[in-house]
Amino acid sequence: MAISPLIAALVLTGTSATTASAASLTEVTNFGSNPGNLRMYVYKPDSAPARPAVLVAVHYCTGTGPAFYSNTEFARLADRHGFIVVYPDANVSGQCFDVSSPQALKHDGGSDPTSIASMVRYTLRNMNADPGRVYVTGASSGAMTTNVLLGDYPDLFKAGAAFAGVPFGCFATTDGSGWNSACANGRITKTPQEWGDLVRNAYPGYTGPRPRMQLWHGTEDATLRYPNFGEEIKQWTNALGVSRTPVSTDSPQSGWTRTRYGSATAQAPVEAISVQGVGHTLPTSGMAARAITFFGLDRSGGGTTGPVHATGSGKCLDAPGSSRTNGTQTQIRNCNGGTNQARTSTSTRQLTIYGGAKRLDATGTAAGAKAAIWDCNGGANQQWHLG
Repeated sequence: MAISPLIAALVLTGTSATTASAASLTEVTNFGSNPGNLRMYVYKPDSAPARPAVLVAVHYCTGTGPAFYSNTEFARLADRHGFIVVYPDANVSGQCFDVSSPQALKHDGGSDPTSIASMVRYTLRNMNADPGRVYVTGASSGAMTTNVLLGDYPDLFKAGAAFAGVPFGCFATTDGSGWNSACANGRITKTPQEWGDLVRNAYPGYTGPRPRMQLWHGTEDATLRYPNFGEEIKQWTNALGVSRTPVSTDSPQSGWTRTRYGSATAQAPVEAISVQGVGHTLPTSGMAARAITFFGLDRSGGGTTGPVHATGSGKCLDAPGSSRTNGTQTQIRNCNGGTNQARTSTSTRQLTIYGGAKRLDATGTAAGAKAAIWDCNGGANQQWHLG
């Protein structure tokens, strides 16, 4: 499943206790449970703030963590915006990640996804990273891994960007094979509900918010064929509970068709970009920056993110039960650090929640009107002055 040959020869040394120098790629060992026998590399830029965000960047088959660091734009974007990048390395023949086994398709089930979750937990614990801003991206095998991680670990990841992948569970096998030709060739189709159930069943009992998803695919992809793109859209719109009818459709660049679902904002619940005439060569120049915007790591979603405190009580503004239902009245509750209490103040004076999927909305102008969560509508009733 190799994408265009992105080959790099970097010789790196280091452990969790030593680094070669500031702002260099560093290998971390002993990062925790590692059933996939993966290697972990970290890039922490000099510009990282005291509590940085984390991006996991997952390579393609035949690739390595260092090659993905060297030949994609994520580390340079990290320099600009101050987030940490974690590069898992598939330490097996062929350098593919496990997205097929029953263990890989279950929360803490074992194999590669469990190893990557350990890398994230290590980074949060040892680098003072922000658990409310953890994201994942990848190409080809890494894109399939992105789909799997969002299904397995909705409690860890807030959003993902998959460049030329397949839906969660599409590559599943029971015979020990890591390759599923029917899926690769775009011959597996399911209803949105069936795809969504695969995601939900990966972590039974989980009731919290689901990560947002950005999807990319070339129309001429001969390795993981283009029908997989439509199946991914079915899956993630269903998993996130938004309509499969696009809220907006545009062409941000020649040959690109972008559709957004659930919201027309830069941090919509689901964003899908079809790239006309392009094969299995994603991401190309400039696409990584679009993923960073989707995550909000370039602060396109606003200048500050965090809880809104009630000064008198010391409590936080809360969406009860992590509800995403329009009209749910917000309340003040004990601060818990959850995503249902994290608000982003945007440049247009909106207070967003769930990564931009919803807005704080004044449901009326009379005294006693509710402050509720609602889809973005651009109205003055969704603009707030923070004093």
